Amino acid sequence: MAEDIKPTRSELIKLKRKIKLAKNGYELLKKKKDGLIQEFFSILDEVRKNRDVLGEIHKKSITSLELSRAMDGTLAVESTAFSVTKNPEIKVHTKNIMGVSVPEIEIIQGEVLDERNYGIIGSSSYVDTVVDDYQELLEKIVLSAEMETAMKRLLLEIEKTRRRVSALEYIVIPRMEGQAKFIRARLEELERENLFKLKLIKKK
Repeated sequence: MAEDIKPTRSELIKLKRKIKLAKNGYELLKKKKDGLIQEFFSILDEVRKNRDVLGEIHKKSITSLELSRAMDGTLAVESTAFSVTKNPEIKVHTKNIMGVSVPEIEIIQGEVLDERNYGIIGSSSYVDTVVDDYQELLEKIVLSAEMETAMKRLLLEIEKTRRRVSALEYIVIPRMEGQAKFIRARLEELERENLFKLKLIKKK
């Protein structure tokens, strides 16, 4: 360390500035990490709730499908399914959470009941219930995908920020403070040497 550092006052001033900047950066990154963690757990709570709802809707969809098959017959249900030619359109946007880009998925409903080719007349209420239930299931699946992707991206950013915070706290700042300490000690030593030389000159 001694060989790489110039023990001068100007170098000490530069180091003090760098230490101050590093400490400010450390505080900002620490706040960012804490904020990201808070956002992560907030989304995690929503994901857990959505998974529970998703499970319930999935059970309800399966039940309504089986009921429709029992009442209308499997062939009628499959014929109705094949008559649907349009699919819902999905658009993916991005939103910013504390500097992290996360997806925001929008479902644009491509069909309503009278656009499903089979229409309300000619289909049983059991089939319409199946369609409604599975449409709701699709919406919850998309929402789940959106939130879980956001969680993964936040988790990656938290880990990256945590590494930066640790590097500043345990490596960068201590190293610079050690360098500053070395320069101060060297400057004091040089000052003592100069005083000693002055005393010798004075005696002579």
